[in-house]
Amino acid sequence: MNMLLHYALFHLLLLLPLAPAAPPNTTDVTTNSHSIAAGATITKPGCPSKCGTVTVPYPFGVGVGSGCSIASWFDVNCSTSFDDPPKAFIGTGNLQILDISDSEIRVKSWVAASCYDQFGTLTRQNMANMDLKPSSPYTFSDSNKFTIVGCDELALIAGSEGRNFTSGCVSICSSSEDLIEGECSGIGCCQTAIPRGLKKFNSNLRSLNNHTNITSFNPCGYAFLGDHNSYIFHKSDLLDQTFQNRTIENVPVVINWAIDNQNCTVAQQSNDYACLGNSTCVDSDTGLGGYRCSCLQGYEGNPYLSPGCTDVNECENNPCDDHGICTNTPGSYNCSCVDGYLGDGRKEGRSCIAQNSQFPVIKLALGMGFGFLATIIAVTWLYFSIKKRKLIKLREKFFQQNGGVLLKQQISANEGSMNSVKIFTAEELEKATNNYAEERILGRGGYGTVYKGLLSDHQIVAIKKSRVMDQTQIEQFINEVIILTQVNHRNVVKILGCCLETEVPMLVYEYVSNGTLFHHIHNSAGMPWFSWENRLRIASEAAGALSYLHSAAAKPIIHRDVKSPNILLDEYYTAKISDFGASRLVPIDQTQVTTLVQGTLGYLDPEYFHTSQLTEKSDVYSFGVVLAELMTGRKPLSSTKIDEEKSLATFFVMSLKENRLFQILEPRVLREGSLEQLRALGELVRRCLRLHGNERPTMKEVAMELEGLRKFTKHPWAQQENQEESAGLMVEQSDLYTVTINPDHATGDSTSGLYSLDTRMIYPVHSPR
Repeated sequence: MNMLLHYALFHLLLLLPLAPAAPPNTTDVTTNSHSIAAGATITKPGCPSKCGTVTVPYPFGVGVGSGCSIASWFDVNCSTSFDDPPKAFIGTGNLQILDISDSEIRVKSWVAASCYDQFGTLTRQNMANMDLKPSSPYTFSDSNKFTIVGCDELALIAGSEGRNFTSGCVSICSSSEDLIEGECSGIGCCQTAIPRGLKKFNSNLRSLNNHTNITSFNPCGYAFLGDHNSYIFHKSDLLDQTFQNRTIENVPVVINWAIDNQNCTVAQQSNDYACLGNSTCVDSDTGLGGYRCSCLQGYEGNPYLSPGCTDVNECENNPCDDHGICTNTPGSYNCSCVDGYLGDGRKEGRSCIAQNSQFPVIKLALGMGFGFLATIIAVTWLYFSIKKRKLIKLREKFFQQNGGVLLKQQISANEGSMNSVKIFTAEELEKATNNYAEERILGRGGYGTVYKGLLSDHQIVAIKKSRVMDQTQIEQFINEVIILTQVNHRNVVKILGCCLETEVPMLVYEYVSNGTLFHHIHNSAGMPWFSWENRLRIASEAAGALSYLHSAAAKPIIHRDVKSPNILLDEYYTAKISDFGASRLVPIDQTQVTTLVQGTLGYLDPEYFHTSQLTEKSDVYSFGVVLAELMTGRKPLSSTKIDEEKSLATFFVMSLKENRLFQILEPRVLREGSLEQLRALGELVRRCLRLHGNERPTMKEVAMELEGLRKFTKHPWAQQENQEESAGLMVEQSDLYTVTINPDHATGDSTSGLYSLDTRMIYPVHSPR
């Protein structure tokens, strides 16, 4: 095709006007071709079932306004104004119905035509336009195609309802030899698809050169919309003067229909839902709404007419084997074999096999199969039974080995004089920790792991699972568990019980949720609640708890590892002394105990470190370091190059001697604390940090002095700020159990807080000196 022809085609496509629309109405749902009239009753009582040769099943009905249809759009006009037989039309329109199925209507096509004589003069022209009306339940099916037949044709099709759509096709050839039989590829025949949901189209047919030079074998051009499966191109179509009428009769337009304009979900909630018994609702696939009804598998009939679809008696067609017995069931059927035969009885299944020839083989196969299965079940049951029995015996062994019998005796002996200590089973703690899942880990250290647990009564606890246990100290371990359960102080973390069924005993503590004091001291920038007033309160609460352990408990308890990581804060920021793993019970008649040195560098009493003589004054020294932390915001050990500043205790005492106390205090402490409070607390810290234990105050004295300092008057300019920060206490909380590393621990344990895991019970080992 030369450049001139291309130019002409381009301008024709832009300038060709589309003819105005002509008549009627018709739509969509699916493309099944089988008749909707599968059952005996297809129409409402008293209504005709046919118009001429066309069967009219409900929801359609013969007669406009006759009430035989489900709605006026489904009325079928049975016109007798034509030769017999009468012809069916959709409603009052002029679309002639050829066939109605359960999702489609086929109507006669309209063919546009234009013919020319040998001089290029137009001798005939017809338009082909269809309108199904916007509110109708009909749409053109996408199984139709817009087809152009001719060798000098340009046609356009435009949709303006349901879908906005414009397309076109050009068919060109210069001689009959160019034509390809049976192919519509643009040479003598061209086709283009239409979209789903189209309700109206206009078409226009034009000749590019008025058929000049091709009139001898192609005087006319044609354009039509129709079922693409019903038309096959033939070379002879170009000279066939009856092509237009033949196409109208043989190439129908396929129209989809649907009930209403609602989808199934909405329609099922309405009172006029059309699908009756044993049917299902199918949404229209046009995207414009609407639905149709279809019988369930195994049922037949008209789903729109009462009582709905009825059961198909499949046994009438004998779907079973010759030796089978068919039993009809609702929506299905069953096959069974007659006496002397085995199998499922189905023709397409295992059929029926004579018992005398096949039964021994089947019996043997079944026997071997069931025998093998029974063997596997028995072996599996035996394996797990033995494994469970071994586990029970192992747990009993651990229970006795870890002093379970002694603990029960102690509980019985002390019943009524102590808070109950619960002995947990291994299964209880496994369930509480989701089998010790990784996400339940609160802390991990050199001596084991701490898990967050949820007991069956929904109580949240902390479970310490240690790695080692000194088997020679079982009796003392049990005695200490009993004594610790007697500790009843609001500022001491409570032990709830233990589990002795594991190789190493596990301890269960109350769960404290709001972090360690160490975390709040050294991350206080984002904690407005951590005021001087609250620091003094926490220090006073911790001192009171230690004083209680030293002097008010049933047996004096020396903590032996007092440090800020072992002072926890609950949801109300109340101090809780924790981690009694290194603690020692001191006989009432003794003031000191010789023991293996345990503690954390930076907090460790130097006198205890050198002499191994443990007294309650060792806790006083460690608590003095905690007070220094609270005042300065410094860590107990630092990596500074100046030797005097590496140890907080040494640095604090030297600063006091040099009268530099206010230079080393944390700015917020200096700003909020009164001079009297700061001097007095600094002097108290100095006394706690004296090298000789007998020169230090007792924890009771420390607690009393701290309680007195809390009553000192604050700076006037700090009062309002402190009130705001104290209010922050009620709203700001943080999570305690982030896993942190504390490389300063003397024992190599890397976790701080109650859950630091250097919490195994350590028992006295006398110094060889």
